[in-house]
Amino acid sequence: MQRPSHKELYNKIREARKAVASRSVLLLEQNAIAQDAIDLEYDIGDELFDVLSELLNETSPNHYAGSRPPQRSYERELEGLELFAFAVESSRFNCRVYYKFALAEGAFWLLSLHQDRPLEEKK
Repeated sequence: MQRPSHKELYNKIREARKAVASRSVLLLEQNAIAQDAIDLEYDIGDELFDVLSELLNETSPNHYAGSRPPQRSYERELEGLELFAFAVESSRFNCRVYYKFALAEGAFWLLSLHQDRPLEEKK
């Protein structure tokens, strides 16, 4: 069976929603995410939780844009954790948005959130 399965993705989305709802969100590359927030025209300080909640609510397993099996992080803070990437048509931004996250001990680690770009440009 090819990983991640539909059920596994559904569960990851559910876990991510729970972490965001409890405001347990950490940013791996804050400067890059802040620059992408400027590009998408939202305030990372005031709107990040709303943006993430909306994106996760618009996300289904069919929006999975990551590798199979999921890529593992090489970043020190997230070393070995699986990374889950999704590309979703966002009603807030009126464009396709790509975002990547990892989950660890009930926390949602945001690695990337930007307008979807060609594969070779993704972070």
